[in-house]
Amino acid sequence: MVLSLLFKPKELITVIRLMREAKRLGVEIEDLPDDVVAAHVLPKTHPERYGLVPDAEVTTSTPIEDLALAAVKDDVRAGNWQNAADLVATTLGDWDRRQRVVRALADLAAKDDTWMTAWQAARPGDPHWAVVHAMSLVSLAWDIRGSAAASETTRSQFDGFHRVLLEAREAAAVAASALPEDPTPWNTMLTLARGLQVSHDEFRVIWTELISRDPLHHNGHQQALQYWCRKWHGSDEMALEFALAAAAKSPKFLAWPLHAAYEAQSTSPGMWKSPAVVASLDALLDRLADQGSDTYSVRDDRGYAAFALIQLQRFEEAVGQFRALGALADAGPWDYSEQPRLVFLASRGEAVTAMARGKGVKAPLR
Repeated sequence: MVLSLLFKPKELITVIRLMREAKRLGVEIEDLPDDVVAAHVLPKTHPERYGLVPDAEVTTSTPIEDLALAAVKDDVRAGNWQNAADLVATTLGDWDRRQRVVRALADLAAKDDTWMTAWQAARPGDPHWAVVHAMSLVSLAWDIRGSAAASETTRSQFDGFHRVLLEAREAAAVAASALPEDPTPWNTMLTLARGLQVSHDEFRVIWTELISRDPLHHNGHQQALQYWCRKWHGSDEMALEFALAAAAKSPKFLAWPLHAAYEAQSTSPGMWKSPAVVASLDALLDRLADQGSDTYSVRDDRGYAAFALIQLQRFEEAVGQFRALGALADAGPWDYSEQPRLVFLASRGEAVTAMARGKGVKAPLR
């Protein structure tokens, strides 16, 4: 965020001040604490005047929503696998929760799989182990590749990435055979499909297998939307087409067209104003009207709604979404950023400033 200011001539004075502050603290400008950057970059909006929490209270820490999973993760970190194995088994049939549990444990196994080895030795042939193992290889592959752009990723990283993804594909096939009714291994295959650059036809085969087991699989739809984006193996139009079909299928996917517009904003900025996206946004706002922000998925939807409202200059409504989000900046489009708290505060500040100046489209009565 700081370096991006270098390309905005009007912000040059701000950059100079930040450079001086970095020199005073003895750090690089990109290593300045968020609060220091915020003090120089963000508009002075006095958010509490608009029913918003003060900037200092905003956090990216996600509240614990699944106490059982949190306890199991602590067990795993201590090297104990039994409770993790039992928890995974209890999620059979609750596919969205199973996906969250498997992904959380897989991420831990990618860092240290000692407990997975113990689980396998104690319960050889456990199909739930196979499901976690397959996803852990996907997590490991992405750890090897890293999050840098392709131009900044080494050949060794790419080679390791593809080698482990191929292992993950074989492991996912084993898991799918062991638990034929479980969509989770098929979602693992969707996830790794981007990295292996599978063809559209092959991807559709995997997609069909997934939705035949769970037509409304949340993370599966999220993985598919990413595949159909321009940055992976589709286009802005294909991503939007998929997102609109998902939104028509279930209210839980009403935010997907906003995700598609967000992914396309650098190449198709006009997508925000397309009638279909605006209609999805309005339907989403109606759905969110009687919900709080108690779950990550609701906060994620509110975050994308707030971002979309800013793009459409519906600033008063955007401020309403930030009011509902309170102090939590752990989801939404800012979660993509390396500095999500700053991006959240900057977006909120933009909406508040514009609303205070009477700009934009007034909120309709709902």
